[in-house]
Amino acid sequence: MYDMIGWAKDLFPIPRSLTGDGVRETFRYLQNINPEITSQSFATGTQVFDWEIPREWKIRDAWIEHVPTGLRFAQFKECNLHVLGYSLPIDAEMDRADLLPHIYTQPDQPDLIPYVTSYYKDRWGFCMAQNAKDALPEGAYRVYIDSDLFDGELLVGDALVQGETDRELMFSSYICHPSMANNELSGPVLLSALLKFVKDHFPQPKFSYRFILVPETIGSLAYMSRNLKQMQQRIECGFNLSCVGDERGFSHVQSRYADTIADVALKSALIGKDNVKTYSFLQRGSDERQYGAPGIALPICGFCRSKYGEYPEYHTDADNFDVVTQKGLEGSFKVMTTIIKAFEMGLYPTIAVKGEPQLGKRGLYPTISQKGSYSAIRARMDVLAYADGSNSLFDIANHISVPLEIVLDEAELMLEHGLITVSDTATDRHPRGTGC
Repeated sequence: MYDMIGWAKDLFPIPRSLTGDGVRETFRYLQNINPEITSQSFATGTQVFDWEIPREWKIRDAWIEHVPTGLRFAQFKECNLHVLGYSLPIDAEMDRADLLPHIYTQPDQPDLIPYVTSYYKDRWGFCMAQNAKDALPEGAYRVYIDSDLFDGELLVGDALVQGETDRELMFSSYICHPSMANNELSGPVLLSALLKFVKDHFPQPKFSYRFILVPETIGSLAYMSRNLKQMQQRIECGFNLSCVGDERGFSHVQSRYADTIADVALKSALIGKDNVKTYSFLQRGSDERQYGAPGIALPICGFCRSKYGEYPEYHTDADNFDVVTQKGLEGSFKVMTTIIKAFEMGLYPTIAVKGEPQLGKRGLYPTISQKGSYSAIRARMDVLAYADGSNSLFDIANHISVPLEIVLDEAELMLEHGLITVSDTATDRHPRGTGC
């Protein structure tokens, strides 16, 4: 198993934003894991669909100092969430009353530092726990934010693994948040592990694989502004990976009409998991918004453990490694790799005999017939019953309410015994009574 938690801990201190040195450093780290990842640059002011690439932001240091005592608060070097994302620079003295409106808090979580940004409107500010803000002493303060906003670049990255066919599976995540473990780092490290998995286990894959790392929203739009035609021609199934590192549950954020093969695949892979929640496209919030938008309409849905915005530590400094664990990451890894294995096996099984096969002579069925003996191999029989070439492995799992992992194991066994053939494309379902 890949050391996803180690990668996440290495990346945690880096102060990322939409642009800047934190993004570059993150790309360099991920490229050491997978050298195939390359980056593309978009200059400030470049039009990407209805949006414009913003200025680049550089942040070096920030703090609030109580002049009478010299005490410092909201120090950037202690927690990089203390600075409003994309804050203007400032070096000024003011009294407490003038400072307080520039300090952002999360009043319903008074002990936590919130993550707050102002990407597209110029302002300066700090972020603090509400209780810490309330405890600021009276008197004069010096506020210091050593930052720059300037014409620069926005970076997006991808890696393409070419298969026997141009038909693609796509995985996307984002690299634009500072030190938050689940909301930021779980997605990129899972994506990096999936890229290594494909390379390690399928040196000559049937399908092609596209792995995308972008700043959320503006980055996915920028990436598609250059690659949309190819993506629409090639992508068959895809997943936006967000908040995939905790152990609390599993979440499926559906595509716009919940009718893509990605929706069917993820639903099947989550059968039997604890605390599975399904959210409609109306509850979207990450880059499935962009990938599923009108005029783009890629066959992509969102995958999370606890969905963004639904767990208490979200967008605060409590989103740390008490939330994200190696076990949680491995649970997400297993869901996604099971789907990859299904594609690489051949999605559409077709039974190779007429009628029900005699499994007993192959050692695949109990040789003693007794009440209850059938239940042990029910999944095997049900997989064969729906293996008519028109149902994908995902469809079969959903039809028979058996986890995709088990369906895949049974299909592999049937394939070994010559009881099914597999194809990467579906056949037309025969009208009832006209064939198997």
